Amino acid sequence: MDEHIDQLSELLVQVVEDGASIGFLPPLKRSEAKEYWETVLKPDVILYAAKVNHEIVGSVQLHLCTKPNGLHRAEIAKLMTHPNVRRQGIGRSLMQKAEERAKQEGRSLLVLDTREGDPSNYLYTSIGFVEAGRIPRYAQSANGELHATVIYYKLL
Repeated sequence: MDEHIDQLSELLVQVVEDGASIGFLPPLKRSEAKEYWETVLKPDVILYAAKVNHEIVGSVQLHLCTKPNGLHRAEIAKLMTHPNVRRQGIGRSLMQKAEERAKQEGRSLLVLDTREGDPSNYLYTSIGFVEAGRIPRYAQSANGELHATVIYYKLL
């Protein structure tokens, strides 16, 4: 992981700068992005990264629930694809890898949320995620506007 932190940090900075709603607001300092990546991996977090020409251009996280009543579920978090390589199937491929791993881990339910109106909504529904509901005024954008989040699930 240590050898990839700089590339993952650059990816995070780029997608946040491009307006992605993944918990950060622009401008995101590289030092903040690096700090995030240094603390994200834990035994219950599985990270997948996609590379093109030896450069990380995408990533997704699978968070395995460790609560006794939730050992059957996992959450998809922080799917990101570099703005220069979007619409090339990288996000879809990362989601497929995360889903395969969830099944290997004995998980039968995946959940995620994303900002209403983002292109990711189309990706998630196209790979079988079902909208469970929306929460208004959930995430703030760089201009201060509050956006709804859409909650999705998929039974495996």
